[in-house]
Amino acid sequence: MRLTQDPIQVLLIFAKEDSQSDGFWWACDRAGYRCNIARTPESALECFLDKHHEIIVIDHRQTRSFDAESVCRSIRATNPSEHTVILAVVSQASDDHEEASVLPLLHAGFNRRFMENSSIIACYNELIQIEHGEVRSQFKLRACNSVFTALDHCHEAIEITSDDHVIQYVNPAFERMMGYHKGELLGKELADLPKSDKNRADLLDTINTCIKKGKIHKIHRDSGDNSQTEPHSFRYKNRRKESIDVKSISSRGSDAPSLQNRRYPSMARIHSMTIEAPITKVINIINAAQENSPVTVAEALDRVLEILRTTELYSPQLGTKDEDPHTSDLVGGLMTDGLRRLSGNEYVFTKNVHQSHSHLAMPITINDVPPSIAQLLDNEESWDFNIFELEAVTHKRPLVYLGLKVFSRFGVCEFLNCSETTLRAWLQVIEANYHSSNAYHNSTHAADVLHATAFFLGKERVKGSLDQLDEVAALIAATVHDVDHPGRTNSFLCNAGSELAVLYNDTAVLESHHTALAFQLTVKDTKCNIFKNIDRNHYRTLRQAIIDMVLATEMTKHFEHVNKFVNSINKPMAAETEGSDCECNPTGKNFPENQILIKRMMIKCADVANPCRPLDLCIEWAGRISEEYFAQTDEEKRQGLPVVMPVFDRNTCSIPKSQISFIDYFITDMFDAWDAFAHLPALMQHLADNYKHWKTLDDLKCKSLRLPSDS
Repeated sequence: MRLTQDPIQVLLIFAKEDSQSDGFWWACDRAGYRCNIARTPESALECFLDKHHEIIVIDHRQTRSFDAESVCRSIRATNPSEHTVILAVVSQASDDHEEASVLPLLHAGFNRRFMENSSIIACYNELIQIEHGEVRSQFKLRACNSVFTALDHCHEAIEITSDDHVIQYVNPAFERMMGYHKGELLGKELADLPKSDKNRADLLDTINTCIKKGKIHKIHRDSGDNSQTEPHSFRYKNRRKESIDVKSISSRGSDAPSLQNRRYPSMARIHSMTIEAPITKVINIINAAQENSPVTVAEALDRVLEILRTTELYSPQLGTKDEDPHTSDLVGGLMTDGLRRLSGNEYVFTKNVHQSHSHLAMPITINDVPPSIAQLLDNEESWDFNIFELEAVTHKRPLVYLGLKVFSRFGVCEFLNCSETTLRAWLQVIEANYHSSNAYHNSTHAADVLHATAFFLGKERVKGSLDQLDEVAALIAATVHDVDHPGRTNSFLCNAGSELAVLYNDTAVLESHHTALAFQLTVKDTKCNIFKNIDRNHYRTLRQAIIDMVLATEMTKHFEHVNKFVNSINKPMAAETEGSDCECNPTGKNFPENQILIKRMMIKCADVANPCRPLDLCIEWAGRISEEYFAQTDEEKRQGLPVVMPVFDRNTCSIPKSQISFIDYFITDMFDAWDAFAHLPALMQHLADNYKHWKTLDDLKCKSLRLPSDS
């Protein structure tokens, strides 16, 4: 508890400047106090109500300008003055006059009298004495008042006794629990009190039982004015403040089954409920364990508690990586929502986001796919499937063709009870709302993520952990996860003051837009509404799963999702399957909470799987994402917006360095965790080979995608 305030604030009330006011002014400066001067009673009162000074010095020598005692009374009439020390400066008494009594000054509200002396050291000594005396005492009183106010409103029973066990304080909760009024308890020992109707059982047994259950906090004061808790086994020193902490006997101290006849007001009922967030339970358990722990363990647990109480539980500290501008820019560009700087610039989409399937060519059936496309799609179950070849032969419409094949393989139409015609129309509407002008975030990227998602769904552990609704939700989420992406990051849209950033309050702007638009496009026309034939409950469950997966692709919560997956899936799985080569489901993996974590991790890995693709595909994706970031930097400079990723300047950027940073910071840990679950040796080999490729280029100071000789 803070009992001092630095610096002390002093108010000087002098009608005019003279040697005495100057003496106090320079004394304040010497002592390091903050000093204000007021010339009139009105300005003095206004200044005090604004600053709440600890010390006020009023000139009582002259009565022509203002009445010092009236000024003091007006200040004392305010609530903040309760803890203020007011000093009266009086004239020196002449030799032939008897010294005046201080009683009139005390009655007016003054605390001290100072005989006129303009010496700076005299003024300094007076102020220092006030600080170390009355001011510090007032701070302690203020702190005590706060403590006793808190104790009075506490719903747990608390008593304070002297070292000879005489009761000095009980709070209202203690009165209600024990059946006595405060007047019957103060100054007495509990053992000497007669039994009341409310305490027919032995009183001491009742108290001891309540203490064991954590319903009473018993505190006694020793002769050294230190408060201690009982029993002694629960007492420990707080090394941070060198004082004794009062700790609850039990982490469940709010239980109150013995208060059977008590009627709580509504707020008290809320506080007495046992509704606790899991993190609160964890903190309570740690607090309880800390009380009986050695100092070294208690210190370590304190550090744990500090971490748990932060709001950034899953945001890692960069450590030495923060010196790498590529990593810093990637973090700034992908994991923040921009600088939120007000700007008159407005980012406008370059295309109509409400295209309808009626403007497109008639969809073809899966059986009528041209041979060149069909031949490519025969290999779509392989991780090495070349999405760029499909992009070329479909004239930048790979999503429709791959979607038809993948959705057919997973029985999506059967699950949704929709026709293939409706599915084809839906795929065309979704693909039409991807921007083919984007270098990276176009329908080819969507098709690539769909392919990766389908590949992951085919892995034994993934397949055994999810049901068909999860599979369908994952495939739909992958298809729509970047629909209508403008080729700019969330940070850019927030800085540009775009309509979407305003609509979604600068939070997960694009991801929120992708999901909202996908459902708008789907349900607005029955010809492409793939959900029209499923019942309401299934639709709501499916919709929630799709939304959750698309929002998981937003990078600000990247480390939260990865760490939750590791702690809830990887570690329990490793513990259960240790020493076994079985690929079966570990216990608990099919819990809904764990299924959610698996789906989030799956689409996150599918979304950024480029570094795990074969080298040629990895290089092509690296070139595309770099070009999109280059274009964003160019536009930020043109519009005068903050440049969120300065290293992505097309004239100076090292693409190998950017890829190395991305893999180091975002990819390696995530795919290690995903591989431990889904078993993906081929992907991890590609990742190692691709990383080696970028490292080789970087070591040779090459900033391009390949060595010039390879081009």
